[in-house]
Amino acid sequence: MFKIGTVNIDTSHAPSFAEILLKGDEGRYTAIYNDGFRTDDEVNTFIERFGLEKRYTDLSEMAKNIDIAFIQSCNWDDHVKQAMPFIEANVPVFIDKPIAGNLADLKTFEQLDKEGKVILGTSAMRYTYEHESFFAIPEEERGNIIHISVMVGVDEFNYAIHAVESIMGFIGDITPISTRFIGTSTVGDVPCDSYYIVFENGATACYHICKKGWQPSTALVMTSKTSFAYKIDSNKVYEAMLKQVCAYMAGKENKLATVKQMTDSVKIMLAGIKSAANDGKTELISELTEADPSFDGKAFEEFYAASQRK
Repeated sequence: MFKIGTVNIDTSHAPSFAEILLKGDEGRYTAIYNDGFRTDDEVNTFIERFGLEKRYTDLSEMAKNIDIAFIQSCNWDDHVKQAMPFIEANVPVFIDKPIAGNLADLKTFEQLDKEGKVILGTSAMRYTYEHESFFAIPEEERGNIIHISVMVGVDEFNYAIHAVESIMGFIGDITPISTRFIGTSTVGDVPCDSYYIVFENGATACYHICKKGWQPSTALVMTSKTSFAYKIDSNKVYEAMLKQVCAYMAGKENKLATVKQMTDSVKIMLAGIKSAANDGKTELISELTEADPSFDGKAFEEFYAASQRK
């Protein structure tokens, strides 16, 4: 049974993941480090509920006593810093979504990947049973993907990254070329932002973000043979993802995303907000710079922490 050390328990993911793992015998949360907004009482409750062995105040020390680290801070700007002690100790790191929110951090993770470091992740929406069912159909029957449209809710990045990761789960290794902001539709007081992606093989995708409240994650996949409609079962997405993490840790077939696939998802969205800032101009992902707009992890953490205290 492999041992998981978690860095922060900011969102509902950590207890949800831990609960699912308790149903099997492949892995357990055994260690925790907390420098986020969760209180000592909340950390102690997590330790007691899931039978953790120890709370650490030093990440390098924790790295000596676990098999994999889960970085679960909602401030994505801290992910590189928090992952490094484990990477330096050659401990695999699973980074919860979003992996990062700016180009500099994405480049850091890509360089670490080139050096052979094990970086896993990120959104459960890329590993769903619905994705599995699509790929279970022989390619000669399902056809080649022409276009994907996905819909999701809540916010422009922390939750919306699920939509783009879902697209990338279907599209696989095909590189995204550009993103264009289509516009915002508003009905009553409910806005929805829409974006258009072009991939190197000519396939396209749209992601639509309803920015007021939760929406079920939905995907429409058009192929050269037919079309598929999926309403993702949110009750099973973590289970499906953790199944793949456990398989990797057991040395079985690795179906987890590559670092490039994870960073491409964020680059799509960085190009999207750049396009929105430039009146819907098509933005090439290859021309993104570190001076371009990015997503502010600290600001999101402050917002999210305040929402949890209401």
